[in-house]
Amino acid sequence: MSRVAAASLPEAVTQTSPTMQPPPAPSTGRPYNPVVTLNGWSLPWRMNDNVKEFHIVAEPVVRELAPGMKANLWGYNGTSPGPTIEAVEGDRVRIFVTNKLPEPTSIHWHGMLLPSGMDGVTGLTQPAIGVGKTFVYEFVLTKSGTFMYHPHADETLQMAMGMMGTFIVHPKDQRQYKVDRDFVFLLASYDIEPGAMTPKVNTMLDFNLWTWNSRVFPGIDHLVARTGDRVRIRVGNLTMTNHPMHLHGHHFEVTGTDGGWVPKSARWPEVTTDVAVGQMRAFEFDATAGDWAFHCHKSHHTMNAMGHDVPTMIGVDQRAVTEKIAKLVPDYMQMGDKGMHEMAEMQMPLPDNTLPMMTGSGPFGGIGMGGMFSVVKVRDNVARGDFKDPGWFKHPAGTVAREYTGALEEPVRGRAPKADANTLKARKPSGHEGH
Repeated sequence: MSRVAAASLPEAVTQTSPTMQPPPAPSTGRPYNPVVTLNGWSLPWRMNDNVKEFHIVAEPVVRELAPGMKANLWGYNGTSPGPTIEAVEGDRVRIFVTNKLPEPTSIHWHGMLLPSGMDGVTGLTQPAIGVGKTFVYEFVLTKSGTFMYHPHADETLQMAMGMMGTFIVHPKDQRQYKVDRDFVFLLASYDIEPGAMTPKVNTMLDFNLWTWNSRVFPGIDHLVARTGDRVRIRVGNLTMTNHPMHLHGHHFEVTGTDGGWVPKSARWPEVTTDVAVGQMRAFEFDATAGDWAFHCHKSHHTMNAMGHDVPTMIGVDQRAVTEKIAKLVPDYMQMGDKGMHEMAEMQMPLPDNTLPMMTGSGPFGGIGMGGMFSVVKVRDNVARGDFKDPGWFKHPAGTVAREYTGALEEPVRGRAPKADANTLKARKPSGHEGH
């Protein structure tokens, strides 16, 4: 690209901090109600003859997954995922994409209705964007909703390295589908060995870090709202498995998919919605005061740096072997014989650049979570536009579960029926039949 051509491009704004940037109100173009990107930000634009112009730069980035761990990823404009793009139904957008990766790339506008030649599939609808080259995409946004962008070039590697972003198209009428708080994030998974920084890109299923916007608990932003607020949460899934997203303390309705808004007549109350691979879901609820867990309901997705080959030690008497090992390794301790809760309480030395499997502290002790977990914090006194952490919820007197110290009666247990001629006999291996 010539110097003159480069000078005509909109500025390529970059951001490297994982701190959520408060959403700015639009300064030009049609008005809209901006979204809040967890641990992220929205990309500025410029107006040029009534066209909204954006500049995306595909490049290697360093992303902090949580305090204590960073990863070498690929992303856009300094972050992974890239900045959220926001525009309005009916806008004509012109998006410049500069490739600073070591290999060719492209961008596919996932779920959007546009001309075939703008769809971003390398070799099928366009040439690849070569190293150091800049391409331009231009189309009219014909439909409002929640969409994504990601490469369609060496897709397995580039998406495994974190190349993705969200594209929000707001309705022309600000009053349509209006909510008080509008959050968005993308699901991504990585396989990064303890002490390493670069994901293993050929992993298909056994990932050890499950992230929201390339962050894991306790590094994920809280979702802060005011009591009574109508809250929307938009979730996109670019991992290799589905995620049942579960919110405590509320019933919600799925109000949008990546195909558009769901009519009221087609909605029903939920507490969990499954987000399949490649899908977007938007759901809404009326906020109730409290601290409410929000997480993927696959239990291993709420853990960090999992070792998949660790044996189950529940009930195993390790005392004799522990005594012998301790003579060689003085700091050695037995673990897992009573369960894994102790992992949440211990502050153990870790390899460089990794995270505890179960972590996080709350007002009542260790939370013992990781990965895809955060807290929806709802308070009576949160100001409009305020997304700062309000601290832990102050529960009204008599509303917290407590230890019972009274007498307990022995439970009455029913007798098992005696075996007879009709009782099925199961033959077990190694002579264990009859047990």
